Amino acid sequence: MSGMMFDRTARLLGPEAMRRLGDVRVIVFGVGGVGSWTAETLVRTGIRHLTIVDADRVAESNINRQLPALSTTVGKVKTEVLRQHLLEINPEAEITAIHGLYTADSADSFDLTEWDYVVDAIDSLSDKALLILRATEAMAVTSGGPHPVRFYSSMGAALKMDPLRIGVAEFWKVKGCPLAAALRRRFKKSGIFPARKFKCVYSDELVRNHPDFTSDGEETAMSYGKMAVNGSLMHITAIFGITLASLIIRDICDKS
Repeated sequence: MSGMMFDRTARLLGPEAMRRLGDVRVIVFGVGGVGSWTAETLVRTGIRHLTIVDADRVAESNINRQLPALSTTVGKVKTEVLRQHLLEINPEAEITAIHGLYTADSADSFDLTEWDYVVDAIDSLSDKALLILRATEAMAVTSGGPHPVRFYSSMGAALKMDPLRIGVAEFWKVKGCPLAAALRRRFKKSGIFPARKFKCVYSDELVRNHPDFTSDGEETAMSYGKMAVNGSLMHITAIFGITLASLIIRDICDKS
């Protein structure tokens, strides 16, 4: 592979950051409208060791916003489609595709200390809450000693239209996001809290579904177990995903 692939990246970030980009290991949970764009951005920037986790197959309704979704990929396993796409970008990358869910039943099969960065782009409220708890307590052990695994999370990207209202904040300081509020209520009710602070990508905007797509006049928003179907747009979900990737890239550069 030509050394020119990352020439423009190296000119901006420098050789030490490029080395670190090639060395670190990243896992992305959920590769739909948000996580798929996180994965692409990371690989195009120089991440070589990436694990992607998702249980879905490509659906026709995914085509409006998800990277793996094409008319030719409908019905195919989403992680396998995305893995092939990422390898077409960089054949030398190590892309591990896991077709499955992160749940209470499967969580123990993921040793989060094996990764330097963990990205949460999960839809389900209960699974998301569990990943937050597990990831914020995970400690990786390297030659430099134990250190916290870096963790970034996407809050709700549906029912948004204005990209200028997308931002980054520490979880407990996220304002105007029903998903973040639901997670905080869940943690307070259980008495079990994240072990440390972590950054989230979020938007404080809330647009209702069009009246033609509500049930008996009732808003279907904010049911985060995939029971509700909410409108979402690529120019929002992609920016969420790219912003998550940027948090990793900038953290690596800060350490270089």
